[in-house]
Amino acid sequence: MRILHVSWEYPPIVYGGLGRHVHALAEEQARQGHDVWVLTQQPPSAPAHEVIAGVTVVRVQPVEPEVPREPQALVDWVRGLDAAMASAAREVVAASEPQVVHAHDWVVTATARAATIASGAPLVTTLHATEAGRHQGWISGPISTEIHIAEYRLAQLSQRVITCSTRMAADAAALFAVPASRIDVIPNGIDLARWTVAPEDQEAARQRWGPRGPLVVFVGRLEWEKGVHTLVDAVSRMSTPDVHVVIAGTGTYESELVSQASALIEAERITFTGWLPAAELLGLQAAADVIVVPSLYEPFGLVALEAGALGVPVVVADTGGLGDIVDHGRAGYIFPAGDSVALAHELDRALGDVPGRAHRLATLRTRIVANYQWDRIAEATTTTYLRAEQERRKDPRPTEVATPVIAAANLLATTRS
Repeated sequence: MRILHVSWEYPPIVYGGLGRHVHALAEEQARQGHDVWVLTQQPPSAPAHEVIAGVTVVRVQPVEPEVPREPQALVDWVRGLDAAMASAAREVVAASEPQVVHAHDWVVTATARAATIASGAPLVTTLHATEAGRHQGWISGPISTEIHIAEYRLAQLSQRVITCSTRMAADAAALFAVPASRIDVIPNGIDLARWTVAPEDQEAARQRWGPRGPLVVFVGRLEWEKGVHTLVDAVSRMSTPDVHVVIAGTGTYESELVSQASALIEAERITFTGWLPAAELLGLQAAADVIVVPSLYEPFGLVALEAGALGVPVVVADTGGLGDIVDHGRAGYIFPAGDSVALAHELDRALGDVPGRAHRLATLRTRIVANYQWDRIAEATTTTYLRAEQERRKDPRPTEVATPVIAAANLLATTRS
């Protein structure tokens, strides 16, 4: 099958889980014999056109090479990138002749529309996250409104929508008026072969980060929705002695978290690492006694998969796709999102459950092998493409979408109650 992915992230530009997902999916599809193209942005270090691992990558320069951090400047930058990629879409479509266009998130809405019109192929969209989800169901202010409208338009233009979890599927249906019959739940994946660490590297990480007691690790962006403030408060409530917590990542919430930690926890019990190179981060994760995912909003929860692949117990919040991955008491531990008392209890429980550790890790790994391998995910995605082709012939989606009216209320109240 001839496939055109449209994504603002693709190596060497990877900001997070979206970029890793598109990269792994595209290469697995190429391994399975598909003709795979990716239209993405071009950093100064990368060529405009190349073939990597069987995937043809076409890159378009953004107006400005640096991604701004200020919210309005970021939205303006995204508009410019999407417009530039949309201008290039016709030429890319002529060369690739796609049978399906696969868009990844609102950033490429204009590009996805242009590629779909030029090719006549069905549009399939993976919604990796939603603006309303990030804000617990609320849309307020011009920036959030613009992003939400772009997400709505992209979902309405799409013949089929993919979400990474059952919770995300319910959110998409509620937020974007997409019937459940047009939504497929296909999880993110993991390559187990990549998640191995040499014993000496694991021991070196252990000596560096937690040589004297149990080691609890968080990996991710330091943003409010990641729930790290819940973890910091929970650590101050734990009964397990000599616990050391390492928080690996950066973000706009970092200074607030450091201030919170200094007020609640002895300095020697918590470390903020900032950004770490991939090899160091992998060693840290492998050295942990527990990896914690305390998110208030988490569409999927790739870190939980990574922990299972590394053989490290997990404690996760009951949000998003985390409940799809972790079976409480059998393949890890789950606590109510935002509840620091409950998180402290589950962390103490996980650290104290030495006899049951091997069984829980084996259960989690069995779930990963059965449900989260890239070959199965690529096959499921191809099935979605074929359904989209059939449905487009009978009932094609529109190429124009009216601007939705956004209610002055919590848009996810019905799905989160």
